[in-house]
Order: sequence, then C-alpha cells, then structure tokens
Amino acid sequence: MGKDLNTVAGHLYPDDEDIAIGRHEIAGGHAVVYSCRGPGKATPNEDAAAVIPIDRQAGVLAVADGVGGLRAGREAANIAVSCLARTLSDPAPVDELLRTRILNAMEKANDEVIDLGVGAGTTLAIAEINNGVVRAYHVGDAAVMLVGQKGRIKFLTIPHTPIGLAQEAGFLDEHEAIRHEDRHLLSNMVGSSDMRIEVGPPVTMAAYDTVLVASDGLFDNLNLDEIVEIVRKGPLEEVREQLSAGALIRMTGALQDHPSKPDDLTFVGFRPDPDQ
Repeated sequence: MGKDLNTVAGHLYPDDEDIAIGRHEIAGGHAVVYSCRGPGKATPNEDAAAVIPIDRQAGVLAVADGVGGLRAGREAANIAVSCLARTLSDPAPVDELLRTRILNAMEKANDEVIDLGVGAGTTLAIAEINNGVVRAYHVGDAAVMLVGQKGRIKFLTIPHTPIGLAQEAGFLDEHEAIRHEDRHLLSNMVGSSDMRIEVGPPVTMAAYDTVLVASDGLFDNLNLDEIVEIVRKGPLEEVREQLSAGALIRMTGALQDHPSKPDDLTFVGFRPDPDQ
C-alpha cells in the first residue's frame, strides 16, 4: 500500500519510513508534517497523513490513525488519505464545492475500508483551507485545532469517544479525561456502516493563526495548554520539533505524574503567509 501512495496527487506520509518529516507550500502559506512509529513498537506506523494542494489559495490537510486492535489498521489509514488525494485530484465540475468533494472522498474511503472485509477501521481528521478560511471534517478522535497567536483556541474538534463526549458535557475535566482507562474507545470510525462525518463551521484565519491536524498520539500525551503554548509562537519547524519531542518523552514514561500513552504520532501544522 505504501508504494501506491506516490501515484496520486499531493504529498502522502509516512510511505514506509519509521520517521517522516516534510514541509510544503500550500494554500497561501506553508505546512509542516511529522509522522513516526510509537517508541518501542515492533509493528509499522499505523498513522498516515496528506498535504493536498487544490490551487494557489486552497488546500487540504489530513491525518488518519488506523484503529489499534483491529486487523489492517495501517492499510485502512492509507486508504483514507490516498482516497482523499485521489478524489480531489480528479477533474470536478466547475460549480462543485470543495466541501462536496471532501465529503464524497470520505464516503468513498469508508466504502473501501469496509470492502477490505476484515473489520478494519481508521479515524480521519481533515482541515480544508480555502482563501483564508478553515473548515474541519472528522471521524473518530484524530483532531483539528485552530490556535491564535495569543493562545486563544478558535476551534477544536470534539473526539468521537465516550470520554471525549463526557468531557465536553462537563462530567470529566481534562486531567481525568486524558488519564481515563477507556480513553481509547471509539464511538465512530471510517470502516463502519454507520460512520458519521462531523463538519465544523467555516472560521476565518488571522495572519498568525496556526492550524494543527493530529492523531491522538499527540493529545493523549500533552495537555491542551501545553500544545497551545507550543503551537502559537515560533517558526513552524520549531513547533514541529517541540511537539514531537515533548510527546515522545511523555510516551516513554520518563516524567512521572504526567500523561503517558505510547502510540504512533502524526501531525500537520499550517500557517498562512502574512504577505498573501
């Protein structure tokens, strides 16, 4: 499956590498990518990511996380991002909205994962960036986040998990949720006959806002305020280094009294070019 990723438009990860790092000009700004296998893990990275240019001011960022414990999780994640890239690279009617094409791609990916016939599943988070406006699409607990330069969270997806919903409803605080033994349980995934796509509102980006699309390997190991403090400032390449290093240290359990969940780690960060 990894070799097939190179046959579609866009930049797809991890392409069989243990660690994949990239930088891409896209949608009037630039994106950085990081993907790696979980520390001490013998099996391949089951995450996948995509950076898909549409035109000079539009692009799509995506992260998929193959569901652990199910067969063919890596293949399901690769299907999700490659199907998205393939669908968006196909010719489309002039009046067809990018939103419609993304939704169609997600439905196709769901059908293809189901057709594997082994009960595979994956989460999928997508950020559509179009003329300075960002919109999120997600299934499962991979997340899309928009952070302002001063640290305000302008948008954050709600995980499709019982724990995520309980936290959103106020029954659990962040400290309880990130350490809960059932945090990994999903209520929605690509590869399910009743998959539900959640579409976020359009949010206009300011000049120094940052979009982050990430697998749960990031949010299960760093607290939200820690992520925000890293993401809101400094060059994106430094943001990538700090996020990856911080999450991987937590995964090793080297720091007591902090969350620690060894897992594959993948994220894409984006900022618009202020001069655009």
